[in-house]
Amino acid sequence: MSERQKALAGEPYSIFDVELRGLRAKVRKALHAHNHSVPDEDAGLTPALREALGGVGENVFIETPFHCAYGVNLFLGDDVYINAGCAILDCGRVEIGPKTMLGPAVQLYTAIHPLDPGERATGVETTAAVTLGRNVWIGGAAVLLPGVTIGENAVVGAGSVVVRDVPANTVVVGNPARVVRTIEGRATAHP
Repeated sequence: MSERQKALAGEPYSIFDVELRGLRAKVRKALHAHNHSVPDEDAGLTPALREALGGVGENVFIETPFHCAYGVNLFLGDDVYINAGCAILDCGRVEIGPKTMLGPAVQLYTAIHPLDPGERATGVETTAAVTLGRNVWIGGAAVLLPGVTIGENAVVGAGSVVVRDVPANTVVVGNPARVVRTIEGRATAHP
Protein backbone atom coordinates (compact mmCIF):
# COMPACT_ATOMS: atom_id res chain seq x y z
CA MET A 1 0.00 0.00 0.00
CA SER A 2 1.23 3.49 -0.79
CA GLU A 3 1.23 6.11 1.97
CA ARG A 4 -1.67 7.83 0.19
CA GLN A 5 -3.67 4.57 0.14
CA LYS A 6 -2.89 4.04 3.83
CA ALA A 7 -4.14 7.55 4.63
CA LEU A 8 -7.42 7.02 2.79
CA ALA A 9 -7.87 3.64 4.51
CA GLY A 10 -7.40 5.18 7.96
CA GLU A 11 -4.11 3.35 8.48
CA PRO A 12 -0.99 5.03 9.92
CA TYR A 13 0.92 6.84 7.17
CA SER A 14 3.90 9.19 6.85
CA ILE A 15 3.20 12.81 5.99
CA PHE A 16 6.79 13.01 4.69
CA ASP A 17 6.06 10.66 1.77
CA VAL A 18 7.27 11.99 -1.61
CA GLU A 19 3.91 11.50 -3.36
CA LEU A 20 2.04 13.28 -0.56
CA ARG A 21 4.53 16.15 -0.60
CA GLY A 22 3.96 16.50 -4.34
CA LEU A 23 0.18 16.60 -3.91
CA ARG A 24 0.47 19.27 -1.23
CA ALA A 25 2.76 21.36 -3.45
CA LYS A 26 0.35 21.04 -6.40
CA VAL A 27 -2.68 22.15 -4.39
CA ARG A 28 -0.75 25.06 -2.82
CA LYS A 29 -0.09 26.41 -6.32
CA ALA A 30 -3.76 25.96 -7.26
CA LEU A 31 -4.85 27.65 -4.02
CA HIS A 32 -2.49 30.55 -4.65
CA ALA A 33 -4.00 31.05 -8.12
CA HIS A 34 -7.54 30.85 -6.72
CA ASN A 35 -6.91 33.06 -3.69
CA HIS A 36 -5.23 35.74 -5.83
CA SER A 37 -7.63 35.65 -8.76
CA VAL A 38 -9.62 38.66 -9.92
CA PRO A 39 -13.05 38.48 -8.27
CA ASP A 40 -15.65 37.16 -10.70
CA GLU A 41 -19.17 36.44 -9.48
CA ASP A 42 -19.72 34.01 -12.35
CA ALA A 43 -16.55 31.96 -11.78
CA GLY A 44 -16.91 29.97 -8.56
CA LEU A 45 -13.34 28.69 -8.63
CA THR A 46 -10.32 28.92 -10.86
CA PRO A 47 -9.55 26.19 -13.40
CA ALA A 48 -6.39 25.28 -11.45
CA LEU A 49 -8.35 24.65 -8.26
CA ARG A 50 -11.13 22.78 -10.07
CA GLU A 51 -8.49 20.48 -11.56
CA ALA A 52 -6.76 19.95 -8.19
CA LEU A 53 -9.92 18.81 -6.36
CA GLY A 54 -11.12 15.20 -6.30
CA GLY A 55 -14.52 16.08 -7.74
CA VAL A 56 -16.54 19.23 -8.33
CA GLY A 57 -20.22 19.46 -9.22
CA GLU A 58 -22.02 22.23 -11.08
CA ASN A 59 -22.41 25.77 -9.70
CA VAL A 60 -19.80 25.38 -6.93
CA PHE A 61 -18.56 28.65 -5.45
CA ILE A 62 -15.54 28.95 -3.14
CA GLU A 63 -14.85 32.40 -1.70
CA THR A 64 -11.30 33.51 -1.04
CA PRO A 65 -9.23 32.93 0.92
CA PHE A 66 -9.62 29.16 0.96
CA HIS A 67 -7.30 26.40 2.12
CA CYS A 68 -7.22 22.64 1.76
CA ALA A 69 -4.41 20.17 2.45
CA TYR A 70 -4.41 17.92 -0.64
CA GLY A 71 -7.41 18.81 -2.78
CA VAL A 72 -7.58 15.34 -4.38
CA ASN A 73 -9.47 14.02 -1.34
CA LEU A 74 -12.14 16.75 -1.47
CA PHE A 75 -15.41 16.06 -3.33
CA LEU A 76 -18.04 18.79 -3.76
CA GLY A 77 -21.60 18.22 -4.95
CA ASP A 78 -23.69 20.56 -7.10
CA ASP A 79 -24.50 24.03 -5.75
CA VAL A 80 -22.01 23.89 -2.86
CA TYR A 81 -21.06 27.26 -1.39
CA ILE A 82 -17.93 27.72 0.74
CA ASN A 83 -17.57 31.14 2.37
CA ALA A 84 -14.35 33.09 3.00
CA GLY A 85 -11.64 31.75 5.28
CA CYS A 86 -12.61 28.08 5.28
CA ALA A 87 -9.96 25.43 5.85
CA ILE A 88 -10.56 21.80 4.88
CA LEU A 89 -7.76 19.47 5.93
CA ASP A 90 -8.53 16.68 3.50
CA CYS A 91 -5.75 14.31 4.54
CA GLY A 92 -8.59 11.78 4.40
CA ARG A 93 -11.70 11.87 2.24
CA VAL A 94 -14.10 14.81 2.59
CA GLU A 95 -17.47 14.73 0.83
CA ILE A 96 -19.73 17.77 0.80
CA GLY A 97 -23.19 17.03 -0.53
CA PRO A 98 -25.25 19.07 -2.99
CA LYS A 99 -26.73 22.40 -1.89
CA THR A 100 -24.57 22.48 1.23
CA MET A 101 -23.25 25.80 2.54
CA LEU A 102 -20.28 26.51 4.78
CA GLY A 103 -20.18 29.84 6.61
CA PRO A 104 -17.01 31.89 6.98
CA ALA A 105 -14.01 30.37 8.77
CA VAL A 106 -15.48 26.84 8.95
CA GLN A 107 -12.86 24.15 9.55
CA LEU A 108 -13.13 20.47 8.61
CA TYR A 109 -10.41 18.14 9.89
CA THR A 110 -9.66 14.54 8.88
CA ALA A 111 -6.15 14.16 10.36
CA ILE A 112 -5.70 12.35 13.67
CA HIS A 113 -2.33 13.03 15.26
CA PRO A 114 -0.81 10.66 17.85
CA LEU A 115 -1.08 11.79 21.46
CA ASP A 116 2.41 10.50 22.28
CA PRO A 117 4.86 13.35 21.52
CA GLY A 118 7.63 11.01 20.36
CA GLU A 119 5.34 9.24 17.91
CA ARG A 120 3.87 12.56 16.74
CA ALA A 121 7.37 13.85 15.97
CA THR A 122 7.89 11.01 13.45
CA GLY A 123 5.25 12.48 11.10
CA VAL A 124 2.96 9.47 11.29
CA GLU A 125 -0.78 10.09 11.57
CA THR A 126 -4.10 8.52 10.64
CA THR A 127 -7.29 9.94 9.14
CA ALA A 128 -11.04 9.58 9.43
CA ALA A 129 -13.36 10.80 6.66
CA VAL A 130 -15.78 13.72 7.08
CA THR A 131 -19.09 13.59 5.21
CA LEU A 132 -21.71 16.32 4.87
CA GLY A 133 -25.06 15.30 3.43
CA ARG A 134 -27.36 17.16 1.08
CA ASN A 135 -28.59 20.66 1.98
CA VAL A 136 -26.47 21.02 5.13
CA TRP A 137 -25.71 24.43 6.61
CA ILE A 138 -22.55 24.86 8.69
CA GLY A 139 -22.48 28.17 10.59
CA GLY A 140 -19.43 30.41 10.70
CA ALA A 141 -16.35 29.31 12.63
CA ALA A 142 -17.74 25.82 13.31
CA VAL A 143 -15.18 23.02 13.60
CA LEU A 144 -15.89 19.45 12.45
CA LEU A 145 -13.52 16.85 13.85
CA PRO A 146 -12.29 13.69 12.08
CA GLY A 147 -14.81 10.97 11.37
CA VAL A 148 -18.07 12.92 11.67
CA THR A 149 -21.01 12.61 9.33
CA ILE A 150 -23.59 15.38 9.10
CA GLY A 151 -27.02 14.15 7.97
CA GLU A 152 -29.04 15.83 5.24
CA ASN A 153 -30.77 19.12 6.03
CA ALA A 154 -28.87 19.44 9.34
CA VAL A 155 -27.70 22.80 10.68
CA VAL A 156 -24.54 23.26 12.74
CA GLY A 157 -24.65 26.50 14.72
CA ALA A 158 -21.89 29.09 14.43
CA GLY A 159 -18.88 28.39 16.61
CA SER A 160 -19.92 24.80 17.36
CA VAL A 161 -17.41 21.98 17.70
CA VAL A 162 -18.79 18.76 16.20
CA VAL A 163 -17.24 15.65 17.77
CA ARG A 164 -19.83 13.03 16.75
CA ASP A 165 -22.30 12.36 13.95
CA VAL A 166 -25.21 14.76 13.50
CA PRO A 167 -28.59 13.21 12.60
CA ALA A 168 -30.48 14.41 9.55
CA ASN A 169 -33.00 17.22 10.02
CA THR A 170 -31.56 18.49 13.30
CA VAL A 171 -29.91 21.63 14.63
CA VAL A 172 -26.78 21.23 16.76
CA VAL A 173 -24.96 23.91 18.74
CA GLY A 174 -22.25 24.20 21.34
CA ASN A 175 -18.94 22.68 22.35
CA PRO A 176 -19.34 19.80 22.05
CA ALA A 177 -22.26 20.25 19.65
CA ARG A 178 -25.56 18.80 20.85
CA VAL A 179 -28.95 18.45 19.21
CA VAL A 180 -31.22 21.30 20.29
CA ARG A 181 -34.15 20.75 17.93
CA THR A 182 -35.48 18.99 14.87
CA ILE A 183 -36.21 20.81 11.63
CA GLU A 184 -39.74 21.11 10.19
CA GLY A 185 -41.11 18.83 12.89
CA ARG A 186 -39.38 15.77 11.46
CA ALA A 187 -38.94 13.13 14.10
CA THR A 188 -35.28 12.28 14.57
CA ALA A 189 -33.76 9.76 16.92
CA HIS A 190 -30.60 10.98 18.60
CA PRO A 191 -28.55 10.01 21.65
